[in-house]
Amino acid sequence: MRLALVLAVLSAVSWASRCTPGRSTTPPLPSTDAFYDVPANISSYAPGDIIKYRPPPNPIAAFGVDVVNVAATWQIQYRTTDNLGGATATVLTVLIPSNADLTKILSYQIAEDAPNINCAPSYVLQLGAYPNGANGTISSEEELLLVEAALYEGWVVVLPDHEGPWGAYLANRLAGQATLDGIRAARQSTAFTGIASAAKAGLWGYSGGALATAWAAVLQPSYAPDLTGVLVGAAFGGTVPNLYNTIETVNGTAQAGLIVAGVVGLAAQYSDIKNGLEAHVLPAYRAGFEAVATSQCLGVTIDDYSDADVLDMVDDTSLWTNTVTTDVFNNNSLQYAPKAPAGVPLFVYKAVQDEVSPVTDTDDLVAAWCSAGASVEYVRDATASHSTLAVTGAPMALAWLISLAEGTVTAGACSTTTKESMLLDEASLEVVPSFLIDAITALLTGSVGT
Repeated sequence: MRLALVLAVLSAVSWASRCTPGRSTTPPLPSTDAFYDVPANISSYAPGDIIKYRPPPNPIAAFGVDVVNVAATWQIQYRTTDNLGGATATVLTVLIPSNADLTKILSYQIAEDAPNINCAPSYVLQLGAYPNGANGTISSEEELLLVEAALYEGWVVVLPDHEGPWGAYLANRLAGQATLDGIRAARQSTAFTGIASAAKAGLWGYSGGALATAWAAVLQPSYAPDLTGVLVGAAFGGTVPNLYNTIETVNGTAQAGLIVAGVVGLAAQYSDIKNGLEAHVLPAYRAGFEAVATSQCLGVTIDDYSDADVLDMVDDTSLWTNTVTTDVFNNNSLQYAPKAPAGVPLFVYKAVQDEVSPVTDTDDLVAAWCSAGASVEYVRDATASHSTLAVTGAPMALAWLISLAEGTVTAGACSTTTKESMLLDEASLEVVPSFLIDAITALLTGSVGT
């Protein structure tokens, strides 16, 4: 399936090179675009309030070249709340297909996984946007295939820049709150988007996007009680319940760059983490850590740190285990979230052989949530990896979301199943040709939502 996705990418680029006279002017980077600037009076806005809006500078396009044909696209800057309780602002991308049901919103959280505002979904999904070379944001751009499947269903899709204005990757409370406030902002946008002010909303995300999705579900009752009954469910896969266990798992592997991205992202919110890195990262590695924050997106960071022992790049390894760091990591780990998600059904999927986060962490998280009264349909995939499940798990997740939108999924008892492959689930096989395959076809023909 990974090969199939790569072939789809190559086909899209090839098609665009034949049919597009020339790539549009590169849109302005968020770091230089005043639209992204947090206003000085941000505290005067309530969470979810719209600050300003516009059509994006360039159309939304698959892999930076193939324009997605939707009825309307908007960028909304809105007020949200950071990890420390401070007022801030971020940007929401709104995609409205021509066959839109304006009473249904899907908030899709893209896995940005980069502590750099120039890697934000609102930017990298635009025509001609290559903030870090063609492969720097390829993992984010691949997810547009899943977004297109939702658009094909007639849903309004909103994509929050859930890492906020600094690209605070792994500041997971910010990510969850930004996701919830994005739904609030979408429902306040009726005057220019047509979205119903009483629209219902579902959530979907994978990996880094699963963190934002899961934290939104956890925080909704306390942070956004007004969304009770509005938020109808959440699907997320490849999630990371325990940051420490993930660091231990990926250090020295092909995914070691996630550690650098994560600690640099947390440094954007926590001065103690920032000061610790500045004091203890060895001179030979300082420029590389700085580049991750200022000029790189995930793909390049993963390449740069593949198989590296990141934990040994400091002069004092107690930096990773001191009380301050432990408190920050645990405060952003779902395992230590204050309460289980309440009142909404959840669909959780995880690869048994996940190479980023041990499956036992998700097993334990789901068990704890179910014991606390949450409603979780949990599916474990015996053959997928973390990377491949993003694709092979999508049809089953999409089928669950379709049932959610149709009102046939309700909060109930928990269930856990292990499948040889989620892609072979009989109930989902009917969805594959009509949605995921159609999404790839739509990517190549520019016919999404028509």
